[in-house]
Amino acid sequence: MNSLIPLFVIIPLGSAFIMSILGRVIKNFNKFITPIFMLSLVYLTLHFIFNSEGSLIYKVGGHQPVNGVPIAIYMVMDGLSKLVLLIISVVGFLSIFYSLSYTKQYTSERKFYVLFSLMIAGMNGIVISGDIFNIYVFLEIAAIASYALVAFGVEKQQLEASFKYQVLGGIASLIILLAIGLIYWNTGTLNIADISRQLTVNCTSPDGSNVFIKFISILLMAGFGLKAAIFPFHSWLPDAHSSAPSPISAMLSGVLIKAIGIYVIIRLFFNMLPLSYELSMTITILGTISMIVGVLLAIGQWDFKRLLAYHSISQMGYVIIGIGIGMLILATGGDRKIAALSISGGLFHMLNHSIFKGLLFLNAGSVEYRTGTRNLKKLGGLSSKMPITSGSSFVASMAISGIPPFNGFFSKVLIIIAAVQAGFIWIAFFAVLVSVITLASFTKIQKYVFSGELHSKYSKIKEVPFSMSFSMILLSILCVIFSLLIIPEVRMIFLQPAVDVLINSTNYATKIIGI
Repeated sequence: MNSLIPLFVIIPLGSAFIMSILGRVIKNFNKFITPIFMLSLVYLTLHFIFNSEGSLIYKVGGHQPVNGVPIAIYMVMDGLSKLVLLIISVVGFLSIFYSLSYTKQYTSERKFYVLFSLMIAGMNGIVISGDIFNIYVFLEIAAIASYALVAFGVEKQQLEASFKYQVLGGIASLIILLAIGLIYWNTGTLNIADISRQLTVNCTSPDGSNVFIKFISILLMAGFGLKAAIFPFHSWLPDAHSSAPSPISAMLSGVLIKAIGIYVIIRLFFNMLPLSYELSMTITILGTISMIVGVLLAIGQWDFKRLLAYHSISQMGYVIIGIGIGMLILATGGDRKIAALSISGGLFHMLNHSIFKGLLFLNAGSVEYRTGTRNLKKLGGLSSKMPITSGSSFVASMAISGIPPFNGFFSKVLIIIAAVQAGFIWIAFFAVLVSVITLASFTKIQKYVFSGELHSKYSKIKEVPFSMSFSMILLSILCVIFSLLIIPEVRMIFLQPAVDVLINSTNYATKIIGI
């Protein structure tokens, strides 16, 4: 089983290499092979979820530790890795299947699939890396591919958005690389588990202030906060997500900001750095502000995709406050059951957001594909002409607004209950208030895009092609099916292993390097 872990990187990287060569001589080869490799990654992820327990390790090169120091590059598969890989593979498969028809409007279809494969390889590499420098390497692979994909249409707006994304992404990468350099200088290792041990032993000052740990925590929070578009590091996201091709918007919002931002923050702050009250409170406050600011900026937008982009900032706030409250409870020695509930809610919402937000961006892409516009004021009455797009958009809108029986309701309820039980009534209040405003925002979409009188210029349009409709239908079904994760028996399979990795954060080093 351990030897299968590298396949999460080998399959997409190998596919990108093969497509670069054979795609030049075999017509539609890239469109044929990409969905197949993505489907294989879905199968591989489910295979690990249902057939493995605990932490699995693959040591690249097979090198064993020397004097207790790990010298191999570790690839680690645990409960948290499996959950994020599930998000990447499922949304990735449905986005690329949607692209089979969508990309016909571009002249360089072949390059689209190569870049998509590289982005998947980078994200998968981040998730399975047990080495902080290799997280950085894979992060750059995913980021560079995403820069190119944002600008794929080579129009002025797309090029400008990509340039802004690259500049801020480059700044984030420099900050992250500085933090990694300081960590290596102080600990002499790049293995996350070994860093955890070294920081605990070497970096505590006599008064217990942990000055070095606080400094690198700030650097890592700023760097990966930029990648995750957490307030106040969010300015690049609305332009990039709204300008990219719609299947890429779905990947950026539904997957990328989680894999290269949220996931790494969670992994490093739970399993590498010692939990502290100050950092946990900072993360929780930033999550709360992101939740509020994102929805307030979204409510006034009239560009369909730009409105959705601001909601990504808001919904990531829910994920962050779920994780942050859990960190606060653990850092202060509080009730671990409440901490587990809060972290469950945060991870559950991260999974749910990838589904309903990916679907919403595909809906926006379908509307633009047929009408040529994203301006809500120029649309209306499309439900009669595009019933699949309209119906799936309604499902996603209800899910993101937290309306039962859709998946977003249950994850938000877990976060709100945990916040109340932990004594953070004000956070629970804002979480409910933001949901109400979110509902108002998506009611506007339903009203201006799908309801009302059909414009005469859209009288001859029809539903989007099969591949696009299929992806939207399946994501709509998942918005209902994922509600089942509220059932304890189902949650034990998908969410609980990830929660256990974070709740028992100090056990990570023991499981990986046996110390």
